[in-house]
Amino acid sequence: MPPKLLSDDKKNIIIRPLAYCREKDIERFSAFKHFPIIPCNLCGSQENLQRTAMKAMLRDWDKHFPGRLETIFASLQNVAPSQLADTQLFDFYGLKLEREQAANKEVATEDSLCAISG
Repeated sequence: MPPKLLSDDKKNIIIRPLAYCREKDIERFSAFKHFPIIPCNLCGSQENLQRTAMKAMLRDWDKHFPGRLETIFASLQNVAPSQLADTQLFDFYGLKLEREQAANKEVATEDSLCAISG
């Protein structure tokens, strides 16, 4: 989910002001300020959920491959519709190679040069 998202019904905007902050930094700041951690069983904190498994995987990656999480996050900020699988966002059917057009232009340019010099 992006840091700012318009709901499907376009009546609400969801704002996640800490979206660019690492969770461990938020935890450290909360401890420093003595903010209470209020458990919530609605937000995916229950055991055996996919969210818990993903969190563990990301934590392990961060431990073994420093900088990987930042790379993943940066890649999410630079996405083009052609990199997704949504056929409504990008015309995959009409996709054509440009190298064929470029090759035809090169041949035409070479023919023109030969005609001028010949």
